[in-house]
Amino acid sequence: MRHPKPHRGGRDARAAAAGPSQRQLRAGELVRHALADILREKDIQDPAMAGVSVTVTEVRMSPDLKHAICFVQPLGGGNAEVVVGGLNRASKFLRGRLGRLVDLKFTPDLRFRHDESFDAAAHMNTLFAKPEVARDLTAAPPPLAHDHDRIDEEDV
Repeated sequence: MRHPKPHRGGRDARAAAAGPSQRQLRAGELVRHALADILREKDIQDPAMAGVSVTVTEVRMSPDLKHAICFVQPLGGGNAEVVVGGLNRASKFLRGRLGRLVDLKFTPDLRFRHDESFDAAAHMNTLFAKPEVARDLTAAPPPLAHDHDRIDEEDV
């Protein structure tokens, strides 16, 4: 009796490790631009979306282009979870509108997530503004340990 070979991760494992394909990136940008146009029209009737401007910062497409994770940031950053909830409730409506604007074989299912990169960037800025960190960033480089480590003009 032959034993099956253990699965070592073929093409799919390599693709996941290498990052998104050019096709995924191109489709994600197409969906991002179309969603921005749809959200600009303010046709969503959800109370969480009333008077809120939303930026679609990134769209990550699945390898088969049937699913999209859309990263969004409300203008001003306030009520992010409420806005994301409203967008997820309106995802079927948005998918229908998206299908009319993009030329893809399948209109992807949409999932919305809050883009945390703005919060991470703000946190990094506060860290860089601390005096002890600023001091370390502007400190002179340490002197070279040996004279033979130094490159003279005549050696070049």
